[in-house]
Amino acid sequence: MKIVLNEIEYEIQENQTIQEAFLEQINSEDVIAARYNNSVVSLNHKLGQPGEICLITRKERDGRIIYIRGLLYLMSKAFYELYPESYLTVNYQLSNAMFCEIENGEITPEVIENVKKKMQEIVAQDLPIRKVEMTPEEAKEFYAKENTLRGKLQADINKEKVSLYYCEDFYHYFYGVMPISTGFAKVFDISKFRDGFLVEYPSLTKTDKIEKKEQSLKIISAMDEYDEIYKLMQINTVYRLNKKLQEGKIKELILLSEALHEKKIAEIANQIKEKKNIRMILIAGPTSSGKTTFAGKLGMALRVQGIKPVTISVDNYFVEREQNPVDEHGNYDFECIEAIDVGLFNAQLLDLLSGKEIEMPTFDFKTGHKQYLGKRLKLEEDEVLIIEGIHCLNDELTNQIAKSNKFKIYISDLTVLNIDYYNRISTTDTRLIRRIARDYKFRNYSALHTLRMWNSVNRGEQKYIFPYQEEADCMFNSSIIYELAVLKQIVVPLLEEIDNTNPEYSEASRLIELLRYFETVKDTDLIPNNSLLREFIGGSIYEA
Repeated sequence: MKIVLNEIEYEIQENQTIQEAFLEQINSEDVIAARYNNSVVSLNHKLGQPGEICLITRKERDGRIIYIRGLLYLMSKAFYELYPESYLTVNYQLSNAMFCEIENGEITPEVIENVKKKMQEIVAQDLPIRKVEMTPEEAKEFYAKENTLRGKLQADINKEKVSLYYCEDFYHYFYGVMPISTGFAKVFDISKFRDGFLVEYPSLTKTDKIEKKEQSLKIISAMDEYDEIYKLMQINTVYRLNKKLQEGKIKELILLSEALHEKKIAEIANQIKEKKNIRMILIAGPTSSGKTTFAGKLGMALRVQGIKPVTISVDNYFVEREQNPVDEHGNYDFECIEAIDVGLFNAQLLDLLSGKEIEMPTFDFKTGHKQYLGKRLKLEEDEVLIIEGIHCLNDELTNQIAKSNKFKIYISDLTVLNIDYYNRISTTDTRLIRRIARDYKFRNYSALHTLRMWNSVNRGEQKYIFPYQEEADCMFNSSIIYELAVLKQIVVPLLEEIDNTNPEYSEASRLIELLRYFETVKDTDLIPNNSLLREFIGGSIYEA
C-alpha cells in the first residue's frame, strides 16, 4: 500500500509497524512518535491503510507531551524497583518539571540520587515498552487479582479495551501514546523540591539541556491551597470526583467551589483595602481564566469594603493602525505592548489620579483609529480603577504610575484535579476546553476554528503574560472542581465534528479521550448565575 512521508510516496507492506517501515528516517532524527492520517500513534503502530505519516520529535508539542509521559513512566519503574512500597503521586506541573511526592515516605538526597541512577540505567538498557490490551472482562479479573489502582479508571468507565504499558515485569498506565522503549530519555533530571521532588525535562525551545529556573512560589502557593482542600475533601482525582457525582453530590460540589471563590475574592478585596493607597487594580491572566466574572465579583467585594470600582478598557488605547507594529509575517501584531498608546494611557491615568476629568477615547477597530465621543470620567476619592488586559502585570504599561498606587492580580485556571495519582490534567487543556465552549456559545466559532488559533494564543501568553506572573501582588485560582464534567456535554459533540482530514484531528481525539473519563453533569440549573463557570456555558449575570 502507498504511504506518504515528507511528500515522498513509499510502497509499504501491510501490517508493518511505522518503525519497521521507516527505520532509517526514525534513526536519523529525534523521533518519539508519529502522526498517521492525523492521529498521534506509537512507532509500534501497524500500518493498515494507505495514508500520510508525519514523524513527531520532542521539539514539538505532541512530542514533548509524550516525552514527559515517558519520563514519568521511567520514574515510576525506578521507584518500583528501589522502593516498591512507595505511594507516589504526580501533583502538578511547574516550569519544565512535574512536582511529585511520596505520601508514605520521606524524600531524601539519597533517595533522589538512587532514583536518578536507576532511571539512567533503565535508559541505557533501552528496554522495550509494550502495550498490552485486555477486554473489560479480562480487566475485571486482572484488577481483582492484582489489587492495584494503576490504570483501573479505564475499566471503571467501561472502555471497549483496557490497556497497560509493560516494561519487563513492571506495568502501569498513562493516558496517551508512550515511547516504544526506554532509550528515548536523552535529557532529564531528578531534584529534591520542598517535601517532594521534581522530574525535570527540557523546554520546547532548548531540547538538549535542562534549564534550571526558580519556580514561581506564588503559583505553587495558589495550587497548594486548592490541592490541600481537595485532598481533605477526598476529591483530588477523577475517580473520586465521579464517585461523588454518582452519589448525587453535585450540589455539594457546586457550593464548595463557589464558597472557595467567594472566600478568596473577599480576602483579595480586604488586602486592597488594607493597603490604603491603592487607586488602580490591574488584572491579567491567560485566555479563558474567567477574568470578566472575576472582575465583576471583585467589584462587588470592594463595594462591601466601601470602595467603588470604575473600569477602564485598555482596548480603547491602541495606537493608530498605521503605527501598529507588524510581526515576522508582515501581519499587524495587536498583542505586543508597542500596539498600545502607552503615552496617552499613562497621561490620562495620571490626570485621573490627580482628580482631573478626562475624555476617554473609543477605539474603532474597523477604521483603526481612536475616536472621542464625549465619554468623560473623573475618579472620586472612594473610587478605584479596575483595568484588565494582557500587559497589566508588565510595569511598562503603567510606567508613570507609582507602584504604591497599583495592585496587580494574576488569574488562571490552575487545575489540581488529576485523572489518577500519576496522570494529571493540564491547566492548558482545561482552559482550551473552556475556550471551545465559550467560542461556540458566544462567538459562533467551531471547535476546529478554536484549535487552529490555539497555538497562536499560547505563543502570546508565553511572551506577554507568563514572564510577569510573579510580579502579581496576589493570585486567584479560577479552577472549578466539577467544570469538565459540565463542559463535557458541550465540547465533545463539537470535537466529534472534526474528522481525520484535518491536522487538528489528533488534538480533538486527545481531548475527547480526556473528557470520556468524567461523569456527565447534564443538569446545570444548580449552578448560580454569578458562577465563574457561567462565563463559558452561558447564563451569567456578568454578560454584557
